[in-house]
Amino acid sequence: MTDIQLYNTATRRKERFTPIDHENVRMYVCGPTVYDRAHIGNARPVIVFDVLFRLLRHVYGPDHVTYVRNFTDVDDKINARAAETGRSIREITDETTRWYLEDMAALGTLEPTKMPRATDWIGAMISMIEGLIEEGHAYEAEGHVLFRVRSYKEYGALSGRSVDDMIAGARVEVAPYKEDPMDFVLWKPSTPDLPGWESPWGRGRPGWHIECSAMSYELLGAEFDIHGGGNDLTFPHHENEIAQSKCSGHGFARVWMHNEMLQVEGKKMSKSLGNFFTVRDLLNQGFPGEVIRFVFLSTHYRKPMDWTAEKAEAAKEELTKWRTATDEVEPGKIDTRVVDALANDLNTHGAVTVLRELFKTGDNSGLKASAALLGLLTDALRFDYQKHHVIFGTAAQFNLTVHPASISLVSSEVSEMIERLLDERAEARKAKDFARADALRDGFAAAGVLIKDTPDGVEWELAPDFDPAKLEALK
Repeated sequence: MTDIQLYNTATRRKERFTPIDHENVRMYVCGPTVYDRAHIGNARPVIVFDVLFRLLRHVYGPDHVTYVRNFTDVDDKINARAAETGRSIREITDETTRWYLEDMAALGTLEPTKMPRATDWIGAMISMIEGLIEEGHAYEAEGHVLFRVRSYKEYGALSGRSVDDMIAGARVEVAPYKEDPMDFVLWKPSTPDLPGWESPWGRGRPGWHIECSAMSYELLGAEFDIHGGGNDLTFPHHENEIAQSKCSGHGFARVWMHNEMLQVEGKKMSKSLGNFFTVRDLLNQGFPGEVIRFVFLSTHYRKPMDWTAEKAEAAKEELTKWRTATDEVEPGKIDTRVVDALANDLNTHGAVTVLRELFKTGDNSGLKASAALLGLLTDALRFDYQKHHVIFGTAAQFNLTVHPASISLVSSEVSEMIERLLDERAEARKAKDFARADALRDGFAAAGVLIKDTPDGVEWELAPDFDPAKLEALK
């Protein structure tokens, strides 16, 4: 069996991964707060832990791995968005959840085994809070329930800080009902205009941290193998999760994994700097999911990643070269170095380096087989992915850019239809029938066919949301 090594934030070292139960490998990853589109920084942990999910499935079998990623659908940001727009909270969270799933699917990621919504598990949260109060780890004050941080002696071990240092070096909300400045909210009261549930402490809603502790316990048990997320969650979210769960008598997660943050063009992503992008923005700009995924996976997950337009264009070019080199080539033996790299703390950069070496040496069948294992190019390489287990993705999950040079990647019927409609558009412009020319232009955009007029003629490619039915309507 493949020997997997993972870096454990809790121990500050890379360790051999040994699941609690080889027949039931369990992983929990903190998911999104659903009030807006996911930005590209949100996509990094999704892609990272999708790779880990696939690697675990490859090693232990797809029926023996459970991956849970939650949706936070009760939160003050959601409440504020509802007040700002006049829309209902449920309408906003339902829409945003759907957007999130669509955008992550466009990046070639598998859906987790279970995706619980926080609002479906309020009873479990109330039950956990009651237990913490009974054991003296939490207390009620003015309709709030707060966790006594100093009741858990190991608080701060994950992030490597002491409670006193945290108080001295951070701005902490000090409410008059708190026994200690570091105590955090488990439950808070709700006014009539806000979401609320009846509880022993009155009508209210949960704090953010308790939901993950309660849902992981209900869905994965008192102790599970891996807990993941971005390193911005290490403190306070994951630190608070550990305290709650441990004080509830649970072993909780054995391995803690955190991905580094993402920058854009060398700077922290910020709306004020004009470098803030959602995943949907990039998809609409003509960067297909496979390119976005390839750029992300070219950097190790524990290193800062810099998204640049130059890297994206280079990724597009490299993927096109690989497709061309492996067209009509039968897959050969998968290079074991690819799996070895992934098993070495998800070294996706090392796996991509192996592919580059195969391309450089002209081993196109080896490139094709190994790329198929990575799942980066399965569609383009026409690889029978059902015969091999795919770690990085599957053919059906990638939306491939199509240029005239690689027109064979789509059906001849679709490409012929596009070419006929482009000819019709050219004739309409020539005849000064601008109404028809504009209608075709708008129709192409609605169908997800991206058109670019160049001095050498018209180039086109399929966007991730390509809809052949809308293309048919243009005929």
